[in-house]
Amino acid sequence: MATVDIVSSANQKTGSVDLDAEIFEAVVKPHLFHAEVRRQLALRHTGTHSTKNRAMVSGGGAKPYRQKGTGRARQGTTRAPQFAGGGVVFGPVPRSYDHKLTKKARRAALRGALSLRLKEESLTVIDGIELDEYKTKKVVEVLSALELAGQSVLIVIGDEHEKLERSARNIKGVGVIRAGGLNVYDLLRHKQLVLTKDALDQLEARLGAASASAGAEA
Repeated sequence: MATVDIVSSANQKTGSVDLDAEIFEAVVKPHLFHAEVRRQLALRHTGTHSTKNRAMVSGGGAKPYRQKGTGRARQGTTRAPQFAGGGVVFGPVPRSYDHKLTKKARRAALRGALSLRLKEESLTVIDGIELDEYKTKKVVEVLSALELAGQSVLIVIGDEHEKLERSARNIKGVGVIRAGGLNVYDLLRHKQLVLTKDALDQLEARLGAASASAGAEA
């Protein structure tokens, strides 16, 4: 079981915490990362693209000209694909891009991503980030104190913190997400991970062995 320091927003040690080995020392499986990220990005496809085929285009009920004697190829309708305004051949139609991945595989991918950040020594546990106003500069100061300024950082918080979430919005490479929405895609696209203490508690409740067994029984 790994033990990491808990630091303040000024990067002063305030304690330590034992990380759940079930979550932070899991086997890293890149193929699960690929499958989960692919699933997440597929969900972003609205699938509303649409074209009209020959049967859906209006008009073209009569032959454009007689069958023989014109010297041109015979035509049955001006709504055939070769005419302007005609139907589209094998064009895109509304569809769903969703594909399923089992809950067990998704949880394993998330555990693996968290374990990867710990293995890379890219995980910081902080007791909290307090902001009394909407101030991007304050967030930059906290990141500078943590020696993370200018880096790609994902800050995971426990509950809604509108001032922090909006203040960090304009900082390039920095994202803020609540523990309940933490996912593999956001974890992998940020090089550094900052967990608040309450976010860590929520993740352990969500991904720990007790939670998994409870879900299996349900």
